[in-house]
Amino acid sequence: MSLTERARAEVERLILDGALSPGERLNEVALAARLGLSRGPLREALRALERDGLVAPGPAGQGTTVRRMEAEDLAENYDMRALLQGFTCARLAGAVTPRDLSDLRVRVAVMEQAIGAGDADAYYAANIAFHDAMLVAARHRRSAAIYRGLLKETHLTRMRVLRNAANMRESNAEHAAMLDAIAAGYVVRARAMGEAHVAGGRRRWLDALSRGT
Repeated sequence: MSLTERARAEVERLILDGALSPGERLNEVALAARLGLSRGPLREALRALERDGLVAPGPAGQGTTVRRMEAEDLAENYDMRALLQGFTCARLAGAVTPRDLSDLRVRVAVMEQAIGAGDADAYYAANIAFHDAMLVAARHRRSAAIYRGLLKETHLTRMRVLRNAANMRESNAEHAAMLDAIAAGYVVRARAMGEAHVAGGRRRWLDALSRGT
């Protein structure tokens, strides 16, 4: 791994873990020292993260900040993810292997166990792994890359929303519905279930927004 790749991975981790907050200005000198790197690789990493939508240029002459997702940005993100989730489910309905389907069902069961244990962190981690496994099983690199980028943009928002037990139960029921349609080979229904899952996520986000949580 090059120094630039290492810097990119470390800064991305800090953002996704919440150690660097949305809207926070990134002091290159301090951040480079924190990571044990020179400013050259860090600047290259920040440019790459800007392309990924995780950081943004600050006010004139004030460097880079962690991107703050406004409500309009989040709404558009949900719109795009709905299309891609529907596409992924439809593709799987036409060609999922028994092994991949079994693996996905096990992942739904793991999420159900996390819900029963009241472990929101475990549920969220299993949720991320489930969706990534779907992308891998669908075997479409371009859509997978775009979808993963969209997920990163909304990481903190989705993590907050999915700390609610009712939201976790509803979300996992949608996962099961997607897999039922995929297993039956119902391409149209699978697409609809995939889009409905992301639409459900959007509704849960708006509900949380209205409650100020």
